[in-house]
Amino acid sequence: MTVAIVDYGMGNLHSVSKAVERLGYKSLVTGDAGEILSADSVILPGVGAFGDAMEHLRSSGLDAVVKKAAASGKPLLGICLGMQLLFSSSEEYGTHEGLNLLPGSVARFEPREGYKVPHMGWNRLEFLQPQSPLFAGLEEGHVYFVHSFHATVAEESDLLAVTDYGHPVTSIVGRGKVFGMQFHPEKSGELGIKLLGNFLKI
Repeated sequence: MTVAIVDYGMGNLHSVSKAVERLGYKSLVTGDAGEILSADSVILPGVGAFGDAMEHLRSSGLDAVVKKAAASGKPLLGICLGMQLLFSSSEEYGTHEGLNLLPGSVARFEPREGYKVPHMGWNRLEFLQPQSPLFAGLEEGHVYFVHSFHATVAEESDLLAVTDYGHPVTSIVGRGKVFGMQFHPEKSGELGIKLLGNFLKI
């Protein structure tokens, strides 16, 4: 099975690729439309600003490729910024349109006493939909976050897991075979790798 890791110039590609390979799958870091659409599943990583990322995706035509992959029923996973890109819009340094695969929006954390921005470090997941295939055989535990902006779903059914950071923070989302993880599963120890492995089994 081949896993396409979308290379649009703004992703933590190496660590994601190595995690996929450790799980026994072939990883292909690529910005080629044909390779992405012929892969068995697709991962959209991301590090940086939402607007810049969408500009890179649009200028390369990869926004349409990712949407086509999702429409075909191919499993798709967005990681960190990649998860945020799945949503309709973001308020990060202006208003930007996202891929709109999941209705909802992205906004900066509001200042709260005792909570620093960015949200950085290990924090606990709470599974809201334990029947999700992502959680098969797993127990709630800690994963690793680094983010200053957070997503709000428009439909509660898309919200699979949250994390407490002064308020419930969207941590895992899913609709059909489109999933997103706000944290970095490839840097989140055993639980993160098992979550990634469950995605790759879908």
